[in-house]
Amino acid sequence: MPELPEVETVRQGLARWVTGRQITTVEVRHPRAVRRHLPGAVHFADVLAGRRVLDVRRRGKYLWLPLDSGDAVVGHLGMSGQLLVQPHDAADELHLRVRFRFADAGPELRFVDQRTFGGLAVSAGGADLPAEIAHIARDPMDPDFSEAGFVTALRRRRTEVKRALLDQTLISGVGNIYADEALWRAKLHGTRPTDALTGPAATRLLGHVRDVLAEAITAGGTSFDALYVNVNGESGYFDRALNVYGREGEPCGRCGAPVRREAFMNRSSYSCPRCQPRPRTRG
Repeated sequence: MPELPEVETVRQGLARWVTGRQITTVEVRHPRAVRRHLPGAVHFADVLAGRRVLDVRRRGKYLWLPLDSGDAVVGHLGMSGQLLVQPHDAADELHLRVRFRFADAGPELRFVDQRTFGGLAVSAGGADLPAEIAHIARDPMDPDFSEAGFVTALRRRRTEVKRALLDQTLISGVGNIYADEALWRAKLHGTRPTDALTGPAATRLLGHVRDVLAEAITAGGTSFDALYVNVNGESGYFDRALNVYGREGEPCGRCGAPVRREAFMNRSSYSCPRCQPRPRTRG
């Protein structure tokens, strides 16, 4: 699933291509793509006709487009969602779900989603921050993110550190890939208890999270297949810089020990057995 760097890459592309443009028509080709818009597909299209896009913003893994009406289009890419900017005469994609056309007759915006786990919706009055995503914590790249507040909240939790990094109500935007990469840099195993972390250790971990996210944004995100691409249909290349994620059995770049894979919440965690020893059992 796309994480913060992938969604931020899409946000930056959308900001270049759709900010300031007026929507003329919206074509919903698959109702599941707007299932979170409870009034339905027809209302979704009608309420957006004639509206102007003022900006493109992000909270964690969610995007929203503030409109001149005070409403906003909220989007989540899910597992395979793509927001593509395409010439109006380009052939339709196989999994095209929603099409936005603009008054300037320039490139159109298309929501393409093979698995239809993602979706779009209009948030009434949500231009500043849609109510539907207000519960999501700020992400560590947000200038208003509170480092001290995060460190305090992290150390108060009675959970494992990787589970805490994936908790979108504590810190948003971090998923499985970047959690593993940050923990490797911090030399922490994902099962380390959060309430056993010292303040300096928690602060260092946050620094590594920020560094990994920033480097991944510069690289356009991580693409393991054709499902994640930017608005121009191009893949990210941060997978070339991954130290542990997806590298089971390969030598750790720091100590040479073979990277291990462990089961984690129906997924996998990757770490170095030497640099990131499992914590001792309490008691």
